[in-house]
Amino acid sequence: MEMDLVPIWVLLLVTILIVMLGSEVGYRLGAVAHRRSKREKESPVSAITAATMGLLAFMLAFTFSIVANRFDTRKELVREEANAARDVYLRSIILPEPQRTQTAQLLKQYLDLRVSAVRSGAAARQVHSKMENLLEQSRQLQKQMWDVAAGYARQNMNSEVTALYLESLNELFNYHAERVTVGWQTRIPLGIWAVLYALVALGMMEVGYQMAIAGSKRSWSSLVLALSFSIVIFLIAALDRPHSGYITISMQPLADVQMQIA
Repeated sequence: MEMDLVPIWVLLLVTILIVMLGSEVGYRLGAVAHRRSKREKESPVSAITAATMGLLAFMLAFTFSIVANRFDTRKELVREEANAARDVYLRSIILPEPQRTQTAQLLKQYLDLRVSAVRSGAAARQVHSKMENLLEQSRQLQKQMWDVAAGYARQNMNSEVTALYLESLNELFNYHAERVTVGWQTRIPLGIWAVLYALVALGMMEVGYQMAIAGSKRSWSSLVLALSFSIVIFLIAALDRPHSGYITISMQPLADVQMQIA
């Protein structure tokens, strides 16, 4: 979770700085090597540069695949949680009073928390503390809903209605746990970020070195290259942080259940 404390716009600026600085360092090293010796040819350097950039492209694709798959999983879990919440509500209708009204009220509060948890947009530290608070409130509401169901179950031990209701309630809690794990607790490991930025720096140094060996002057295309890599890494970071507010998942399935309860 350490990377979550670094704002995404800071990562964007750091990436641009690393790309530009790496290219400049490589260019100066190449210029020195080119002045001292004419034996170093452009062709071998081009091959090494191509291999390094290919490895960087593979690492970017690998990292993007991780966050893209997790993004799809989060969307699917929202739909599954909404279906589970709808089952809980529909099965609670056949419960007697006061359990029916208590369950509807608790479920509505629970869905309000689930939707607001995704829409929380604030500074990194504030989001972290707010999410912990929302998750704790969700656990408390889960306990209250389970206590209501358990109280009714003790009075109707052999009821099929009770069994179905407890099953749907347990399924709702399981989807909640999966969403917390996938959406909040799972992140790209720091080791992958370290390797990714190391390859960015080395790859840009190779590009600058090749330009100097070829006798070329500095080009504005280096800035375009810096922005291109920075935008891709920005996208990866935004997908990796579902609560950053840059790329969000629609909560419409849960909102539909809220409307149905209301």
